[in-house]
Amino acid sequence: MKVLVVNAGSSSIKYQVVDMTDESVLAVGLVDRVGIPGTTLDHSPMGKDKVTIKKDLPDHTAGMELVLQVLVNEEYGCIKSMDEIGAVGHRVVHGGEAFAASVVIDDEVKRVIKDCFEIAPLHNPPNMMGIEACQRLMPNVKHVAVFDTAFHQTMGPANFMYALPYDVYEKYRVRRYGFHGTSHFYVAHRAAEMLGKPYEECKIITLHLGNGASMAAIKDGKVIDTSMGFTPLEGLVMGTRSGDIDPAIVFFLMDKLGMNSSEANNYFNKKSGMLGLSGVSNDLRDILEAAGSGNERAKIALDVYYNKVKGYIGNYIAKLNGVDCLVFTAGVGENAIDIRENVCSNLDYLGIKMDVEKNKVRGKEVDVATADSKVRIFLIPTNEELVIARDTFGLAK
Repeated sequence: MKVLVVNAGSSSIKYQVVDMTDESVLAVGLVDRVGIPGTTLDHSPMGKDKVTIKKDLPDHTAGMELVLQVLVNEEYGCIKSMDEIGAVGHRVVHGGEAFAASVVIDDEVKRVIKDCFEIAPLHNPPNMMGIEACQRLMPNVKHVAVFDTAFHQTMGPANFMYALPYDVYEKYRVRRYGFHGTSHFYVAHRAAEMLGKPYEECKIITLHLGNGASMAAIKDGKVIDTSMGFTPLEGLVMGTRSGDIDPAIVFFLMDKLGMNSSEANNYFNKKSGMLGLSGVSNDLRDILEAAGSGNERAKIALDVYYNKVKGYIGNYIAKLNGVDCLVFTAGVGENAIDIRENVCSNLDYLGIKMDVEKNKVRGKEVDVATADSKVRIFLIPTNEELVIARDTFGLAK
């Protein structure tokens, strides 16, 4: 079976075609600026040259129509006909409390996804647009929803509840959900293999560090805690998100800056984090360069970033009562040598010792801990699309 993996954003469609006989990727692509003038489709079939198509597309259905045309194109396609696609796997950001695993999409699943629009307004609506577009164009194959939140549903109340009046949980399901679940799932299982231990016997801390960033504490095959909460705003300092702050700051700044709730939401999600602190960029590469050139705000931003990650490492080691390994992944975690080194510095008391020479690597699966480190430090490139493809294949075959 070949599986089409779809990740629909508000104005984009990312896709992959995976041959499940050997899990090889046949093609990857991105439709950008859907519904906006200047739409482009970049399509990269394995073993062939990349193709770029410029064509304005009014909506996600039109975008998926073009994707399907490209997949079967005689010159640069990757399959001979759509009959080769046995199922479609869809990334869905929020599944609430309803789903602890991936599911075949039916009317009830779509209802739950829509019920989560209010708490995931930037992600679930476009995810649903991608699902409905694909279902219209491919009505005879199974469509599977793979949720970012599902992996974290093993958390107990001690870690998912907030200290708020209990009725807001009962009425509105206000609780910690966690995100980046497919990434944490993939690298945690790979880490267990690298440790040579059964996954169900490992204590693992995963660090998904990108423009959006989250961490997870995993023990005996279950997520004990994770840094993102009710929304992806909570937790680590991120590219444009503040992460953890005193909630009274929100009300204080709404008053001082004359912001309504929508403007405040945008302020803490889009104007804060490393961008707001440094005044340079939301991209850590730019901030590292600025700090190296003597920019004091960039230096402060990096110190705040490191301290927040270190704090979560200590927190999670306490909750796990020890740890077998740290796992760095995602764009920053996989490629930012200096970030990894600074995060792991001065953690010797916890048994965490990095080999700085081994750490001088990007995008490779490797252990960068010293030989005598009690805790292994793994760099594992994530593969969320493969997780989606595997789940889809398992449910559709």
